[in-house]
Amino acid sequence: MPQLSSKFSRLPALAMVLLGLCAKAPLASADPLVLKAGIAEPSNSDLAWWMADVGGFFAKQGLKVEFIPGDGNRGLKDLQAGRIDIMHRGLSNIVNVNRSGGDLRLIGCLGDKVRFVFFSAPGVNSSADLKGGVVAISNFGSEGDSAATLALKQLGLTRDDVTIKEVSPSLRAMAAVQSGEVKAVMLSEPFTSLARAQGIHVLIDLNAQNIPWLFTGIAVQHGAIASRRDDFKKFLRATIEGNYLAFSNPRLAKETLAKELKVRDPRALEIAYNDYKHQTPLNADLSAKAAANTLAAFSGISTRVDDYIDGSLLEEIRQEGFVDELQRKFKLP
Repeated sequence: MPQLSSKFSRLPALAMVLLGLCAKAPLASADPLVLKAGIAEPSNSDLAWWMADVGGFFAKQGLKVEFIPGDGNRGLKDLQAGRIDIMHRGLSNIVNVNRSGGDLRLIGCLGDKVRFVFFSAPGVNSSADLKGGVVAISNFGSEGDSAATLALKQLGLTRDDVTIKEVSPSLRAMAAVQSGEVKAVMLSEPFTSLARAQGIHVLIDLNAQNIPWLFTGIAVQHGAIASRRDDFKKFLRATIEGNYLAFSNPRLAKETLAKELKVRDPRALEIAYNDYKHQTPLNADLSAKAAANTLAAFSGISTRVDDYIDGSLLEEIRQEGFVDELQRKFKLP
């Protein structure tokens, strides 16, 4: 009996050791959180998301992101209805949705300058030539729509002087301006490079003017920010790291643009990449000046920036040291 007692007296200690080993053993990884991110017509301003995917940064944040293609207006309706989680759109889109009863916010910026070039049909070289004609845009209420108003103003015209018409996709709009079906069209990269290569006349180059504008960003439901804060911060972290990878690895960035935009011309890819770098805030920062310029294009709306953007998630990410960590990792100037 004493021997038996001695033998089993060691069992509690053994059990404690086994429990300790179990506690240290890695747990099976949880399934990634699936987020649906809407993209309208693909452009170089989507590069941060594509690079985040290529670099495995969404996966590192525990996310599986499904990119949902479609036109911008439908995507915003899907976002407002909760059918997608995130949408790539500009501040003008948010203004139009919110003044129609919606409640969206931009939580990050993917482009903080006007990226559009106003191209015209053969023989349309002045405001007098354009007056009374049709101007093509992708969607009403889009950044292209706001840019059209801006370009017309620079030409001494108003929207009442022309007919604004939705024509999409952009390749269809390019064909329409070349044939004279429309007198002018708003285009952004990669289509600006294609239009220039085909000799389409530039009427107003807004892109070259470096006008601060919340041209495109990351939109979410306002009410979801509180309940899904951590999810959105993970998405923002991956997006920002995607920017750092794109800025630091031009070869991979241009390969990704070629794949996603289906562009093979090296010169067009170089232009699209340089345009991306010039227009994209590295840390997805939301510029107050760009927001003010965008809101000034509207009348009869609230001018409170907080009604359209929420920079608190980016601020938390910065305070947590994530941006400092990326700067050490990628060593960008």
